[in-house]
Amino acid sequence: MRSTFAGLNTMVRGIYSNQLSLDTTGHNITNASTEGYSRQSVNLAATRGQAVSSLYGDVIVGTGVDSTSILRARNVYADKQYWQETAQKEYYTTQQTNYDKVEAIFDDSSKTGIKNALTEFYNAWTDLSTNASTASNRVAVIEKSNVLADRIKTVAGQLQSQINAQYENMRANVKQINDYTTELTKLNQNIMQTEASGGSANDLRDQRDLIVDNLSKYMNLNVYEDDHGMYSVVSNGITMVNGVNRLTLEMSTAINNKTYGISDYTVNIKESGIAFVPTNGSMKAQIDTIAEDKGYIDKLAHMSGFLLTTFNTMHQQGAGIDGTDSSFGNDDGTDTYKGPSYGVNYWGDDNTLYTWDATDEVVKAVELKDIKRTVEVDDTQTDASGNTIRTPKVTIGGTQVSETTLDGINIINALAVNTAIKETGGQNLIAARKLVVEQNVSDTGALENGYSVKVNGSGDGTNATNIATLINMDQANVHSTSYIVYNATTTGGTTKLMDMADDTMTTDNMKYRALDVDSLNAYYSAAVSKLGSDSESVDDKSDAQDQLIEQITNWRSSTSGVDWNEELSNLIMFQTGYSACSRCLTTMDEMLDRLINSTGTVGR
Repeated sequence: MRSTFAGLNTMVRGIYSNQLSLDTTGHNITNASTEGYSRQSVNLAATRGQAVSSLYGDVIVGTGVDSTSILRARNVYADKQYWQETAQKEYYTTQQTNYDKVEAIFDDSSKTGIKNALTEFYNAWTDLSTNASTASNRVAVIEKSNVLADRIKTVAGQLQSQINAQYENMRANVKQINDYTTELTKLNQNIMQTEASGGSANDLRDQRDLIVDNLSKYMNLNVYEDDHGMYSVVSNGITMVNGVNRLTLEMSTAINNKTYGISDYTVNIKESGIAFVPTNGSMKAQIDTIAEDKGYIDKLAHMSGFLLTTFNTMHQQGAGIDGTDSSFGNDDGTDTYKGPSYGVNYWGDDNTLYTWDATDEVVKAVELKDIKRTVEVDDTQTDASGNTIRTPKVTIGGTQVSETTLDGINIINALAVNTAIKETGGQNLIAARKLVVEQNVSDTGALENGYSVKVNGSGDGTNATNIATLINMDQANVHSTSYIVYNATTTGGTTKLMDMADDTMTTDNMKYRALDVDSLNAYYSAAVSKLGSDSESVDDKSDAQDQLIEQITNWRSSTSGVDWNEELSNLIMFQTGYSACSRCLTTMDEMLDRLINSTGTVGR
């Protein structure tokens, strides 16, 4: 049988439920701009009815409403999509930032870039080719060479600084990741304790999901929730957070990288000592961009290696304007020889022979003492008709002191104009003239078959022309008038023949062109063009990813976001419900008052 006061209890439940709904709506409105907040709602359910006797049997009379829980609106699938795509977005964004910096380093829009230095370098050699005896032309070649070497070194130094900056950013990211994982374990514990009694820690869950949002910027991750409501965060198969336990990331000690002149670092898991290598996110992008920046240093090293090897080889095939233009035929390497210089390095040390090893992409620098240079007629070649071809052959030899392998930044650092050429009067050593084979009129100075090697005149700039072709022409269009034999005497030493018309060293079959078949200018232009193309491609990918993230964010917001119109409508609805229940309660109170205080007083 229903209690006399059953109706009052029904209305009280209604007042409490509407009041709780009003409070929750207010909570939503005040947190509408709170980052990571999820809209909440009260889950209402009708209470169990009571049986009341009636004419035709018992009927069930409702007893009102009750609040079963407060739920937050959250789309778990959208969350997982957001975490996955955010890692990809941050990967592109970090790459984009690096490309912007590298493009600024290689900026050729002004007259301070490598492109401009290459152009002026080429123009200086072209001017020298028109008049090899003009001192101003020779000095200009040296000056433009110094500018080119300086700009290559400057760009390489800026790339080193960019790599160091990336490592510093990585160090800051590691600290931030550790802070996030620490917060996740604390929130996991608080959520488990709060919900142990059956409640819902909605606001704590929002804070936890926001931390996962931020953590997904740094690495790829998968999130799993256990029966106690705690998260496990897994990245690349490594469980970073497992309930109240976590792993700690740390930067390794400095690893001296002599190839690039920097200190390298790895990200390790402190508890196990193994390397942590994410497959996405800004951490992965930083690892990739560091490797890419090293690749640009390698390209500069290849350019420098080309100048130290192929360029030097072409220069060694000509002669300067110092001394007399007497026959080379009787040159025995003694101090009495007064002929013009030949076989001289333009770049690097004059007592060092530089060759390129394409297998390891290094320059092999062989230091010699007691250097002896000889030039003679080579008549071992024939043309298509079987006629003998007589070509000047320069042989450079001596006793090998040491052999050094130069790679990466060490090749770039070795790039400098020969100190002998930079000294006072040294411009006369620049081998702008070509060597020619002439038939001897008399037996004086005659070589085999009556031929000898001479210089083609003080104003001849043929070799300067040949050198200039290395800058703007590929291998197929490069011309030469002689070739070089390197003969370093040492235990087990070998003779290395370098012919500009071929791309191999005949003894050990090593490619000696650091740029393969490309010209110096074409190689640099291709590298810069690829940089621009890669940067544009990343920009496009980043824009597309931004649009995808925007769609997923809207998708999440449609579920968990606070809609002002909806909340204000709810506010009116719950306020009206509260007022109606209060009015009904008042009416019932008046009825009971009449029943209790007025019934039975009639007729007294």
